Amino acid sequence: MSSPAPIESYAELLKQGNLVVFPTETVYGLGASAWNPKAVQQIFKTKGRPGDNPLIVHISSIDMVKQFTDQVSGRARTLMQKFWPGPLTLVFPKKPGVLDAVTAGLDTVALRMPDHPIALQLIELAGPLVAPSANKSGRPSPTRAEHIRSDYGNSLPLIDGGECDLGLESTVIDMSVNPPVILRPGYITAKQIEEACGFHPEMATYSASDSSGPKSPGMKYTHYAPKAKVEWLSTEHITLLNASSDNSGSLIVLHSMDNPVNQPHKGLKVMHFNSDYRRLAHQLYDCFRKADFDKVKRIYIEPFNDELIKENQPVEALQNRISKATGSRSSQL
Repeated sequence: MSSPAPIESYAELLKQGNLVVFPTETVYGLGASAWNPKAVQQIFKTKGRPGDNPLIVHISSIDMVKQFTDQVSGRARTLMQKFWPGPLTLVFPKKPGVLDAVTAGLDTVALRMPDHPIALQLIELAGPLVAPSANKSGRPSPTRAEHIRSDYGNSLPLIDGGECDLGLESTVIDMSVNPPVILRPGYITAKQIEEACGFHPEMATYSASDSSGPKSPGMKYTHYAPKAKVEWLSTEHITLLNASSDNSGSLIVLHSMDNPVNQPHKGLKVMHFNSDYRRLAHQLYDCFRKADFDKVKRIYIEPFNDELIKENQPVEALQNRISKATGSRSSQL
């Protein structure tokens, strides 16, 4: 089942406890009613998602916040007024009635107001929705409807809203602690947050040995990974690629440097983003999925230096997502 169909019909499916895939400005979400425990559990089953990985609740108005928390600071209100709707998730102390399945048993809940007309209308009709990225767990997040069909076929109701505008998941900031900390980087940067409300949030760290679970998606597990092996491009890789007469199955993704591999080399694919980091962010997951379709075995990505991470809006988020796809913490951090 996929669109076109009246959005009211999808809202009714959600009210009945079904799952619905819908677009946001970041990535497509796999939605379920935030108040239906069976539907929430079905998300974990459908995605193959670990039970200790909390979900983000998507809302359509600031008034909906009070359903989930009664502890909203002045800083949090400033961030909501500045960046909602938009790619910013805020973590609050939760009210007792919030489902443990939504929060992975934590005493906090993550809330976001997506900046997409379809998402907002759907939530207005169906109520607050939990909506993790609509991919099989660990796979690249979907930014096109065909990515959903690649993972699930036609087994899920799908609202096709075209290509997502941003292509990377939201920034997550923990407002339940003082000072607040960023749990997952995204398009909304620490610098923007500082300019909005006068404090500079640091990046939180998480170890798998921590006794409490992660407060945000994207902290604990390998995520965003294609079937191809993803690695940061190194001088050793360049030497090996230059020495080989057959680089079929290899893809190099460059953002600033010229192609360091002498041509011709049979089968080598090169993508160059010419310092357009927003375009790289927009296309990263689609690039990963196309690489799998083309049976690419190895993806080498040019690393980012510290200056790029500081000065270019989506680069810290790109650093985070690519590092997760490699299965490591980071090549720089």
